[in-house]
Amino acid sequence: MDAGGEPNALSFEAALGRLEEIVRLLERGEAPLDQSIDLYQEGDRLRRLCEERLKSAQARIDAIALGPDGRPRGTVPFDGS
Repeated sequence: MDAGGEPNALSFEAALGRLEEIVRLLERGEAPLDQSIDLYQEGDRLRRLCEERLKSAQARIDAIALGPDGRPRGTVPFDGS
């Protein structure tokens, strides 16, 4: 992995940046087959990580409780499921 370390240790922005880099490399079609397969697998892991982080962020946003006037009045507990 070019960015170093486990994918889960990457920030969303770093994972997305690496995923974009992998897409560019694969689109050029210059990598040998084995390297292309490795890049594809890494890209798939990063895609799943980004998707997971986005879903988590959406759940946190959805947990914001709105008052009768439509303005945020606090949050509700987020159970992570």
